Amino acid sequence: MSFSDTLSIRSGAWRLPALRLPPLRAILAGVFLLALALAAIEPRLFTAANPLAIAPREAFQPPSWVHVFGTDQSGRDIFTRVIYGARQSLLLGIGAVALSMSVAIVLGLIGGLGGRFAERAVSWLLDVLFSFPTLILALLFAAHLGSGIGPLIIATGIGTAPGYARMVLGQVIAARNAGYVEAARALGHPPIRTIARQILPNAMRPLIVTITMGIGQAIVWSSALSFLGLGAKPPAAEWGTMLAMGRDFVQRAWWLTFFPGFFIVLTTLATTVFGRYLQRRLEGRGA
Repeated sequence: MSFSDTLSIRSGAWRLPALRLPPLRAILAGVFLLALALAAIEPRLFTAANPLAIAPREAFQPPSWVHVFGTDQSGRDIFTRVIYGARQSLLLGIGAVALSMSVAIVLGLIGGLGGRFAERAVSWLLDVLFSFPTLILALLFAAHLGSGIGPLIIATGIGTAPGYARMVLGQVIAARNAGYVEAARALGHPPIRTIARQILPNAMRPLIVTITMGIGQAIVWSSALSFLGLGAKPPAAEWGTMLAMGRDFVQRAWWLTFFPGFFIVLTTLATTVFGRYLQRRLEGRGA
């Protein structure tokens, strides 16, 4: 290496490519979501206690070194119940989003590929459903289906489906006349193959970020239904149910509602931050 090369390296003329690390908020959101997933898969990694074990003599214990989040009216450890509640809450969020996206895909494909009449019919149906607030629509289905995890997933999924369906419909309409679809038709590909390999993947790609953020929103809606008594039955370790059980003791034991509510907000915030980070990454690659 010559002296001029050495000088250019020292002066900064030649540099290694910079590593673009995610922002701190995205890293923290990812770490929290990973810990939440681990708690849902194997809660015994974080606590060895039983979330349903009662100890009446230890009722209404405030947060301490023994009970980090305190205890409830039956002496159950709140920290343990919050950890075990991650499984049901994530199941509710992911299940509701999966159901709502399934309904949205069906409606979007029917409206986008079924001709002008089908497009108008689906658009009219979505307009009617949009006239109901999401919580009211979910309440209608929850009141009809009853309480429990399964009915709660169905109610939340159907209640949030119109928003996803409108986005899928718009993406399918934009994709049906794209050049790659015309090329597939010109090559004689069957309609099912064109839909499965061309239209649906390209229509769903922009919605990945929306789905990520929608999990947190679905957890909020399902927790609201549980708070109203339409979710998991007490004493189930589910965040919304824990809020409902502790609302009568807010002045006496604030920790009964604070910690499950805090984790609901934190989960929603983490999914939103991580989803927006994914959106910026995808937009950067697209540019």
